[in-house]
Amino acid sequence: MGGSYVEQARENHVKKKVEEALRSKMKAKALNECDQYVSKYAECATGRTFSVVWTCRKIAKELNTCLHEFTNDKVLEEMKREYTLQEEGKLSAASTT
Repeated sequence: MGGSYVEQARENHVKKKVEEALRSKMKAKALNECDQYVSKYAECATGRTFSVVWTCRKIAKELNTCLHEFTNDKVLEEMKREYTLQEEGKLSAASTT
């Protein structure tokens, strides 16, 4: 019974590490896809402190809208599905050779 618990804990740890990596990849893709909004926001925010909140509000909202298109649960679930299919493909390829 103890071995089963350790095995399950390792599997959960691996799942969490994979999910962290997928989230990181998702965020990087979002920033790349929304680069024009990131640049606009950075330009607006340059040299400002408190006033950035109201001065750049519209641009910040556009940036957040764009980022949300690429960083939501649906996108993450699709990435997990693709990852799982890739892993299953690797396993089946390895077992046939």
